[in-house]
Formats: sequence, C-alpha cells, structure tokens
Amino acid sequence: MMQQAAAAAATIDDDHAAAVAPRKRQRIPIACAQDYEEICCLGAGAFGVVAKARHRVTGETVAIKRHRSSDGHNGELLREARFLDACDGLPFLVGYHGLARDLATAELCLLTEYVGGPSLRDYLRGRRGRRPLPEATVRAAMWQLLTGAQRMHERRVVHRDIKPANILVGEDHRTVKICDLGLAMHASEPPPYAKVGTLSYMAPEVLLGRADYDARVDTWSLGCVMAELLAGRPLFEGRDEVEQLWAIYEVLDTTDGGHQQHDSLLRELFPEETLSLDGFEVLSGLLAFNSENRLTAAAALQLPWFDNVGALALPKEEEAVSAPPSVPRKKKPLLIIPPPLPKKPKVF
Repeated sequence: MMQQAAAAAATIDDDHAAAVAPRKRQRIPIACAQDYEEICCLGAGAFGVVAKARHRVTGETVAIKRHRSSDGHNGELLREARFLDACDGLPFLVGYHGLARDLATAELCLLTEYVGGPSLRDYLRGRRGRRPLPEATVRAAMWQLLTGAQRMHERRVVHRDIKPANILVGEDHRTVKICDLGLAMHASEPPPYAKVGTLSYMAPEVLLGRADYDARVDTWSLGCVMAELLAGRPLFEGRDEVEQLWAIYEVLDTTDGGHQQHDSLLRELFPEETLSLDGFEVLSGLLAFNSENRLTAAAALQLPWFDNVGALALPKEEEAVSAPPSVPRKKKPLLIIPPPLPKKPKVF
C-alpha cells in the first residue's frame, strides 16, 4: 500500500514538472483518509462527493473530494490534483492540502481548503425575489474573481468550467474563491481541445467546436457570472448547444465590426440604473462574441471600473421585495433556408 502511495506521489510530481513551469515545492505526502472525521456532505454530482471533515488529531477543517472515477485508476483525480497544486497559494482560488488514501477502498481523495460558505450558485438561488446586488458589491466580487483568474492564467492553467457552482463564498461573505479544477488544462497542451464546460457559461468558440481556444474561454464565463450577479439569474440559457448559441445571438453583436443596434440590446438588459458606463465596459468586453476582441482577465482589471474597489460584503440576510420586471428580449427572426430541390433527371 505504501509503495502504491509513493508511486502516485511520484507520478503527480512528474506530471506537474512536465506541464507547469518549475517552482520550488515540497513533495506532499499522502495522508490517510481515516485520520479525518467527515462531518457533513457539502455537495454531490456526477464528479463524486465533497464532504466537510475534521482532522482527528489537529482539528484542522478541510473539504474532502471523492471522485467517481470512470477508469478505476484515479486518473481524473490525479489530473485535478496537479492543477490544484500548480495554483496553490494564489489569491481567490481554493487552497490545496494534498491527497489522502482511503484504507478501506484503496482509492485516493483530494484534500482542499474548507472555505466555509455556500457556492455562489446556492447563494444566488437563495436571493431570488430580493433586491439586486449593488453595483459596488458586484465590482468587488468581480475584482476578486478576475484577480484569481489572472493569476491562474499566469501559471498557464485554463479552468474551462468557471460558473457560480464552482465559486465558493467565504463564511464571512467577504471572499469568493474559484474551485473545482476537474476540467482544467495547461496552455502548453497541443490542440485539439475537448468541448467541455457547462452550457450556460460556455464560450461561443467552444459551442461552435473550435479546437484551439485559449484562456479567454474563462473570461467569457466570468462575464456570464457578472451578468448573473447583476440580474440574479443566468443571462444565456439554452437546452442544447444550438439553443445556447441562439440565446447569445439574440443579445450580442456577433460580427467583427460591431453594430450599435446589437450592443444596445445588452445595454437594454443592464441599463445605467443597474450598471454604470464603466461597469458596462467590463461586462461587454468580457462578453465579446469574437474571442480575439474579448478582454483577458489582466486587461479587464486595468479598466476604470476597478480604480476604486471597496471590500466585498455580500449581503447575508435582508427583507424580500418584489423583483423588478424583466425586460423582454427582442428575438432576431430565424431564417430557415430550405434544402435545394433535386435536379430533374435528363431523359435520353
């Protein structure tokens, strides 16, 4: 058992050295999962289960993630561990505490920082029907998320699945942290890249099957998160990839040159009473349909909207009020082009 653990640790170190720029770091030993007492389940899904746990000796509280491995060899978990290790210590990303092995099943699990609060998805769901978040609060949250993304991208790690469910709110509601790097990739990996992510936050180039996308798929996702923070619900919602693209086409300018008519539709959804001119510059820049025109995380943070960022203080409890009426979206007409009729056969 100990030989297997040592081999797994060596594999992670070798993979990490090959894919990530080398930096000095101690080898992290593999702990025993039985040393942790699981307190409650924090979340479950197709990926597996995340539980809150406490070390029986030190009292340290962590989150334990158990993968539902599709190959039976912990490959997906070890890949995520590699990226968590590469990003460990970066601001506004969940901290990495290493690996643990379950002695009963011989399976590995991830040990990460316990942030303390709900996911941003659960937080926003709990606020439905309440006052929209103030622009200053959205700005503070986006500054943290873009800072985390910028530092992650500097390490050449692309998350590929940023969404409210993969953002954790701190216990004091003053911090948000990006988590779950299960679909991450390293920028040095050669294309073609897989079509991965979550539909409502998936960049157009991914939806269209482009195989050589870059870190700006993450800034698109962060634009969707910003819109959801402002509106309280996802901006683009389709049942499949075609519907998702049409949802985007209805709101955004999809040309390279840009048309004020299309820009005004996004502005109509987020008027100046909701989002200032400087804030709209960030939102529209993150949601540029053409990735070449889209803001990077670093470029977004240089815009005037972030010149005066206050401390984040997400509201914890407040009296429910009626939500403002939603603005109906102007749908573009769907042009249906019938297939060409078959040519009439020649008679000889």
